[in-house]
Amino acid sequence: MDWSPGYREYAPPAPLARALSCLWVGVTPAAGAPPTRVLPDGCTDLIWRGGSGVSLAGPDTGPVLAPAAPGTVLAGVRFRPGAGGAVLGLPLSALLDERLDTGALRSGLPGGRGASLVTQVHGELAPEQAMHRLVRLTGQMVAGAPPDPLVAEAARQLSRPGARVGLVARQLGISERQLHRRCVAAVGYGPVLLRRVLRFRRVVSRIDAGGAPDDLAGLAAAAGYADQAHLTRESQDLAGLTPAALARLRRSPAAG
Repeated sequence: MDWSPGYREYAPPAPLARALSCLWVGVTPAAGAPPTRVLPDGCTDLIWRGGSGVSLAGPDTGPVLAPAAPGTVLAGVRFRPGAGGAVLGLPLSALLDERLDTGALRSGLPGGRGASLVTQVHGELAPEQAMHRLVRLTGQMVAGAPPDPLVAEAARQLSRPGARVGLVARQLGISERQLHRRCVAAVGYGPVLLRRVLRFRRVVSRIDAGGAPDDLAGLAAAAGYADQAHLTRESQDLAGLTPAALARLRRSPAAG
């Protein structure tokens, strides 16, 4: 892995691909950098920070500004939407918009999961060693409590443009109430908000891939919004910025 300044994502090991979206590293330059605007993605992250150890970032419903001191080194594993609840052993609704630091994480996860993470992935490790241990312990947790396959499939279907919660529930053979209950436990919030978040992530992905911010109407249509105004409202709600401002931010040299 590349531990030079910047943010990078890596594919997880194949046995963990059903549970993890990615592994990632983030290194703040010695000269410092502006706070990172973290956007909702339906995911939950275990994060190691050099010098302080491991913490847990629960699912977000809005933007979070994450400052980092100059020279900060982070290593993370990101659970796919719907995977975190079962693996961590608690309903993710308890972690909605929450951050558990090392002290809170120790006692915050059942079955000794938190204590094991804090003890073995401590802050004095070298970054590569911390990532190795984080992945190994995550693999053990996944083997003991795999993700809810129904919620994983629901998240996959809800990520499609034009997805409808009622139709997804019928295709999965359950009621909307059952789908809501299982999503709240596994994702942290219900399928309606999950659909909104996943739809907005399509916009973010297109911006990051170089999609033209000048054609916001086309961007809105491609992502599944009713119109440009609908996209603007959702962007202000989920990112705290208009789509054009978000595009400028993510394309700036300091972004990422």
